[in-house]
Amino acid sequence: MNLRHLTLHQLRIFHAVAEHNSFARAAEALHLSPPTLSLQVKQLSETVGQPLFEQLGKKIYLTPAGKTLAEASGDIQLRLDRLSEDLSALQGIERGSLKLAILTTVKYTVPKLLGGFCAAHPGIDVAMVVGNRENLLQRLANNQDDLYIMGQPPEQLDVLSEPFADNPLVLVAPPGHPLVGRKRIAPARLKDEPFILREAGSGTRLTTEKFFAAHGITLKNRLEVGSNEAIKQTVAGGLGLAVLSGHTLTAELALGELVQLDVKGFPLIRRWHVVVPRGKRLSAAAQAFREWLFTHR
Repeated sequence: MNLRHLTLHQLRIFHAVAEHNSFARAAEALHLSPPTLSLQVKQLSETVGQPLFEQLGKKIYLTPAGKTLAEASGDIQLRLDRLSEDLSALQGIERGSLKLAILTTVKYTVPKLLGGFCAAHPGIDVAMVVGNRENLLQRLANNQDDLYIMGQPPEQLDVLSEPFADNPLVLVAPPGHPLVGRKRIAPARLKDEPFILREAGSGTRLTTEKFFAAHGITLKNRLEVGSNEAIKQTVAGGLGLAVLSGHTLTAELALGELVQLDVKGFPLIRRWHVVVPRGKRLSAAAQAFREWLFTHR
């Protein structure tokens, strides 16, 4: 076995197969034909001198040698990424890349900030993923991105977080609701009202339930919906009330499709946080965008 004969290209291909747990999906991700990819993995296996995968039914699994190589290839890829960041840093922030993961609700505000940042630094390659809280927590745990923007930093992960902007949560109703136009509505008045809620684990839902629980109220969950857009349409259709970020409601409130209720204690003020794993070394581009959030909010 002479590992000097293996190539970084082969390791990259092998790492993709191990990550996707599929030759076909890895080939698609790398824009390679399946035969070309399979040949590279076969040659790498011959260099190692042991099989790297075994197939049981339609699924493939790493062999003990494959697991060892997967760990090593991950270390090598991490070191190459760090090398790229170091070289980019020597050229200043006008080169490099930024991987950003943001909460679904933040898509109404952060992309505008990102647009200004990209205009000021056109040489930076940017990738942005938009997902719900569960998606972001999984990506954060796997260290898949540079920066994460969410409402409530996770307590179960070792991270550094800093608030950079307010996120007011408001209570909305359809235009014909009996409470529209009432002033200083007591929270207790809403105990029998049906609510349209985000999925369990959503930061907005957790904050809403905490507020009403403090007033001795358990919300009547009429529907559980996984997106803000669907919630807005459902409320506009007269199926219930909802608590949503004020940033998501500008158009609907202006057009009169939804009405903000004047409930005591609202709006609930949450904060947007920029989150990174503790100890993560940020690239020059990521550090620059982090600072941009605080100076251009």
